[in-house]
Amino acid sequence: MSDLVYLGGTIVPRGRAAVSIDDRGFLFGDAVYEVIRAVRGRFVEPERHLRRLERSLREISLPAPRLDLLRIAAELIRRNGLDDREAMVYAQVSRGVAVRQHAFPPGGTDPTVLVTATAFAPRTELLAKGAAAITLPDLRWSRCDIKSVDLLPNVLAAQRAAEADAFEAILLRDGKVTEATRSNVLAVVDGVVRTHPTGPLILPGITREVVLELACAAGIPVREDAVGLDELLAAEEVLLTGTTADVMPVVAIDRRAVGGGRPGPVGRRLGTMLAGRIGVPAPGA
Repeated sequence: MSDLVYLGGTIVPRGRAAVSIDDRGFLFGDAVYEVIRAVRGRFVEPERHLRRLERSLREISLPAPRLDLLRIAAELIRRNGLDDREAMVYAQVSRGVAVRQHAFPPGGTDPTVLVTATAFAPRTELLAKGAAAITLPDLRWSRCDIKSVDLLPNVLAAQRAAEADAFEAILLRDGKVTEATRSNVLAVVDGVVRTHPTGPLILPGITREVVLELACAAGIPVREDAVGLDELLAAEEVLLTGTTADVMPVVAIDRRAVGGGRPGPVGRRLGTMLAGRIGVPAPGA
């Protein structure tokens, strides 16, 4: 882990950073967060990430802190010696420290802002050969479009995936695929890239948004239309998209092969285009 973090207006060693036991993020999960990738000091899609953070804050009625998060992140990258490699910036904003009660604290309570920058290594081998996934019921709340730190259902599902030696758990609600625990899900069905529509039931992934734009620009048919479990299992290709997943081919679901058990042409093409946009080697290169 990198050594220096930003907390409460100061950059301090990670071991000295401490949050009050009365912080509402700690007590209630009353906080939102964002994760931004950096490649050799250059942020990937920073404006989109900041817009999503601002939206999450707005949706929970938490005023945005008056801070230049990118400047803080750049300073952490520099001081942690991450300028010449890939890094992940994590930013979290809670409603602050207050007497424990469910309703919001008095106006003017300062938010708690945490920013970290840590080294990141893409899963190069897995991107090239494809990953396994399992399916589970989507037991999360009905505002998954808010990037809340309250991730217990995701944690439990991710643990189930880990126990099954799978990379991800794909979640289903009312028989339809919503997303996975930390990534969005795309399925190629009859040559069309399909994915759950944006709305309260999924997080509007930045990588998902970019990949769909790249697909449209390349003439690959796209439809925001959720797939059912049978369609998922019979799909020509299944892909996961995310800031840390890039375009991850899924080659097995619930121990059943997908698309012949190897990455397909649509996923390879989209992965190559995304890598070019980010400025990293294409999968398998």
